[in-house]
Amino acid sequence: MDRARAVWRLLWALGHIAGGIWTILTLFPKLGQIEKEARVHAWAQAMLRGVGITLAVQGIPVAGGPALLVANHLSWLDIVVMHAARYCRFVSKSDIKHWPLVGTLAGGAGTLYIERDSKRDAHRVVHHMVERLQLGEVLAVFPEGTTGDSISLKPFHANLLQAAISVDAPVQPMALRFIDAGSGQTSFAPRYIDDDSIFVSIWETLCVKNLRADVIFGAPQRCAGRDRRTWAADLQREVERLRSGPPQGGSIGCVARSPKR
Repeated sequence: MDRARAVWRLLWALGHIAGGIWTILTLFPKLGQIEKEARVHAWAQAMLRGVGITLAVQGIPVAGGPALLVANHLSWLDIVVMHAARYCRFVSKSDIKHWPLVGTLAGGAGTLYIERDSKRDAHRVVHHMVERLQLGEVLAVFPEGTTGDSISLKPFHANLLQAAISVDAPVQPMALRFIDAGSGQTSFAPRYIDDDSIFVSIWETLCVKNLRADVIFGAPQRCAGRDRRTWAADLQREVERLRSGPPQGGSIGCVARSPKR
């Protein structure tokens, strides 16, 4: 049953991805930004629904920009989950731009790309982030810089926080976690770290019967005179606090169920 379920979900997801790419290539050039954001949000919610993942949202996301979201990073699935909870323009590593299919979807969703190991490129990206924040947009970053093990957080890098400091924009900490809804325990199926194979991670995720993605929004905060390193450390502690709380019902952003077979 697990294998049959996973095959069905995979075929459905590929079709949904194809539909998303068609929308980006044919409709997005004719749409305004608000319409694009609404379509990305709806597409992400439908993707979770189609592969049987329940989305549980706790807390209240910022109503609008300028704002910067910072979250822990667990999986290739994080961006879809965050878009399903609240549209945002991501700052992601440049590798994603070259991934088949995913690169087209990420570009269509408005992703800003950064060369992760280049300090010069970080300055360029901060400049573009400042421009976007000044336009009233909501941006999102993963300050860990790479995916974690779902057990502990990696240190938060501070460089990209400079954009929020420069325009005095609030930063909203948020935590992500994947839960086996049946047992209430952490699910490691979507984890993607170190030598993990993305194909194995995707397959294991599709095989899971009761996977729930928790998104927990904290209170937005301003730098209040803190330098970016101090602020990054404070945000890391807050994300850890949010992430470590007991699973709760929360408000359900979308109750995702697999399509009827």
